[in-house]
Amino acid sequence: MKKFLLLAAMAVSGFAFSQGIKTPAPSPGQTIKQDFALSSIEINYSRPAAKGRKIFGDLVPYGKMWRTGANGQTTITFGEDVTVGGKAVKAGKYSILSIPGEKEWEIILAKPETSVFNYKAENEVTRFKTAAIAMPFAVENFMILFGAQTSNSVNISLVWEKTEVEFSVVADIDTKIMADIDKAMNVDSKPYFQAASYYFDNGKDMKKALEWANKAVDAQPDAYWVSHLKAKIQAKTGDKAGAIATAQKSMEMAKKGNNPDYVALNEKLISSLK
Repeated sequence: MKKFLLLAAMAVSGFAFSQGIKTPAPSPGQTIKQDFALSSIEINYSRPAAKGRKIFGDLVPYGKMWRTGANGQTTITFGEDVTVGGKAVKAGKYSILSIPGEKEWEIILAKPETSVFNYKAENEVTRFKTAAIAMPFAVENFMILFGAQTSNSVNISLVWEKTEVEFSVVADIDTKIMADIDKAMNVDSKPYFQAASYYFDNGKDMKKALEWANKAVDAQPDAYWVSHLKAKIQAKTGDKAGAIATAQKSMEMAKKGNNPDYVALNEKLISSLK
């Protein structure tokens, strides 16, 4: 009986040992997602640490393909067709590979299953070059960051040690939005405010933008944000007097609506026109 119990205890102990011990990953994974254009961009990668080592030109050799992170593939998913580094790329998921250089890097987008270990030229989707920027400070863990962004572009940076490389992603959303606006203006419930906003923000036909802004104000006469848009459009067309009068009305409505942000925006607009 004692022998049986001893064997059972050993078996349980061995089973527990076989389960292993969970410890922090040396290169923890990270997922970052950015709303972009009419969809989003998602990046999955691992963050190795420098740990006192020289990285580029040593641990990560110049002129050789790098996984652009650690562990498995670093991947990027585009929610719509884009241009990356000046090259057209369809919506979908891709592996990011790179070839670091002292002054310049090559960035490679390939099929998502592609790694440095199974790389095949036919799996490449595109590659492009970008400058390596020397930073005045060191970054311990590898990072991928979303940087400067507009309605249709965003910069992505790869940062580690004292090096940063950056490339741009651009989406052609104007064609689609213009078509959507044309279509929307043929239905009963017309999005005058949204259409006027897009025309103003993107430097389109200000005469048409003002026409839609007037209709938006008629539909929502107490909406101070709509009147503020109309005032900005009037200012852009050169109608300073009209813009000041509209901004003053918007400001009074914003005060009643207890919205100090729009009060300040209108005050700033009026001041710029005097």
